[in-house]
Amino acid sequence: MDRYGFAAGSDGLADDDATSVPGGLLDLLGVAAAVLDDEGRIVLWSPQAERLFGYTSAEVLGQYAAGFLIDPLHKPRVLEMFSRVLAGEPWAGGFPIRCKDGTVRQTEFRNVTLQDDKHHNYILGVASDQKQLRELETGLALTSRLFHDAPFGLAVLDPDLRYMLVNPVQERIHGKSAGDTVGRRPSEVIPIADTSQIEAAMRRVLATGEPLLNQFTLSTTPSDADPRREHAWSASYHRLQDHRGRTLGVAVTVIDDTERHLAEAEATRVRGRLATLAEAGKRISSTLDLERVAQELAAVAVAHLADVAAVDVLDAIFTAAGPASPDTGQGAAFRPLAVATDPPTEAALAADPVGEVAVYAADRLLTQCVTTGRPILVPRLTAEIFKRLGRTPDSHLLEGAGAHSYLAVPLSAHGCVLGVLSLLRVSDPRPFNEEDRGFATELADRAAISIDNGRWYRHERDTALALQRSLLPHKAPDRPGLEIATRYRPADDVSEIGGDWYDVLPLANGGTALVIGDVMGSGVAAAAAMGQLRTATRTLSRLGLPPADILSGLDHLAEDLENPFATCMYLTWHPADGICEFANAGHLPPLVVHPHGSTELIAPPPGPPLGIGDTTFTTHRLTLPTGSRLLLYTDGLVETRTDPIDERLELLRRLLTGPPQQLEATCDHLLDQMRHLGSPDDVAFILADLKQDRSRTGHQDAAE
Repeated sequence: MDRYGFAAGSDGLADDDATSVPGGLLDLLGVAAAVLDDEGRIVLWSPQAERLFGYTSAEVLGQYAAGFLIDPLHKPRVLEMFSRVLAGEPWAGGFPIRCKDGTVRQTEFRNVTLQDDKHHNYILGVASDQKQLRELETGLALTSRLFHDAPFGLAVLDPDLRYMLVNPVQERIHGKSAGDTVGRRPSEVIPIADTSQIEAAMRRVLATGEPLLNQFTLSTTPSDADPRREHAWSASYHRLQDHRGRTLGVAVTVIDDTERHLAEAEATRVRGRLATLAEAGKRISSTLDLERVAQELAAVAVAHLADVAAVDVLDAIFTAAGPASPDTGQGAAFRPLAVATDPPTEAALAADPVGEVAVYAADRLLTQCVTTGRPILVPRLTAEIFKRLGRTPDSHLLEGAGAHSYLAVPLSAHGCVLGVLSLLRVSDPRPFNEEDRGFATELADRAAISIDNGRWYRHERDTALALQRSLLPHKAPDRPGLEIATRYRPADDVSEIGGDWYDVLPLANGGTALVIGDVMGSGVAAAAAMGQLRTATRTLSRLGLPPADILSGLDHLAEDLENPFATCMYLTWHPADGICEFANAGHLPPLVVHPHGSTELIAPPPGPPLGIGDTTFTTHRLTLPTGSRLLLYTDGLVETRTDPIDERLELLRRLLTGPPQQLEATCDHLLDQMRHLGSPDDVAFILADLKQDRSRTGHQDAAE
């Protein structure tokens, strides 16, 4: 190659053999078109040619192309090539063109002979910047051949939209020869039912001179091996003018863009599935409740993959904190968590009832899936396979419903198989394939993580709840001058259990201590800390210390706990004189219902929570008459994530205002009105009626 990019030769131009091989695909976005007459003068010059070489149509039309576009060194060879092309021999290749600004542009050309209806010969030159062409060719991965070897069609239509010229590719696209095309309109040639939009685009280009590029059309091709196969075509239109500016017609290029169209369709489908996985991940991971996770998984599966979806987990994961053993050779016990269908189908009747343990034999597909830890894909169900789907060989329900394809994928997390996602297609005629298996596996893997987290949280919740309940009083003790009812409800959120506690303690002087507290944090650690504080409170209460000193002792203990911070209310009631003493470590104020039915929050400034250290607490004293009602409670009763605490405390006051109801009924009413499904915190409270101590004769009521 010389400095101009020409193949070796005395004149620097490619030899005859080289010129017979087209150089590559000309992208029509930057294509330039020019037509030379039989004397070598430019008679047509497209706006793209002006942009490529800098010469306007006024500057070049009527001029000899070789006179200003070609270096004199190459002129003899160019004239020889021109003569050949003019004689009907097409030429394709690249050579340098002198641009108007004095630079030399390496240009890719396709030159062919055209003949008008008067049998005048022209040379049509289609050109593009070679560097840009090569870059775009690489990006589109198309071969670069024009005309006889080109992968795109080329046609010229006159102003009346009758075909003047078509190349061989365009003939194949139309399914008609050039002889059957020239002189006809697009509606008579293009193999689609309605060509009005195509003809409208051509007329727009003729009228405005602005090219229309990459117009998308779908159609079949009669000459295709499969005439039913649909192609995606990308057509571009350019107006052609002579040197006087007279419109001669419109040039059309057509590229078969089917591969890109299919790739985009595939990419769109893949993006859709990725979006589905992302959305499913959000839905599934939004809860730690095993049943809800399974329901969300089944719902997503029938929305995007199957007609029937069932989620079955190994029963062992409910009874063991460690990995479950799926099969010992005798089969496996499953617990169905969810079944979903869309659309409804009788095939769902074959599913095991949700919540009931079902044992599957070792030869069943469900058992084999968890035993091997691998998906099982059955594109077409047979009579023999039907017998291995359910617990029993009875397969008439599935066969009768029209189930025809089956897919099972294991629910695996952290190397442990937890269960199976089973899928059936009934009304959807497509069999499951490898792509479906990959999608289902992705879906199951995401769900399995949530199921595994859920079972661990359930185990921790059960442990914390058992520990906490074992540490709380099983029944409020009978105390002189008091009638007591208590309630404890764990958080609905499994991760929030463990911190609330209460106690009722006898005092040496005949009084009673009521204690309510809340250890910050959750889980087993919080429950354990609560147990230590409760034990310490019981010990300190036996010393007859004032409430403030009791809290000071608990504060020192709390500093050494794993969960060091807690709130606590310690209150004593002496029925002999009606004296109530209390100290508050950062807890919510007690509520008093007076004998006449009014309510009051006893809210002197509280002290800091336990665990701060070097803190002084204050003992407060008041006299409460018999007939009063006293409520001590934790924040789970009044606090929510949406309502202001003042509004919730006011609601609590309204619920207790008025004539007192029976204690147990009042407790149930408070829980019903103040606590809602999905509450994220524990709740504990003590409700006590202050009565006369009938065990002490001669005792006078302290009420004044």
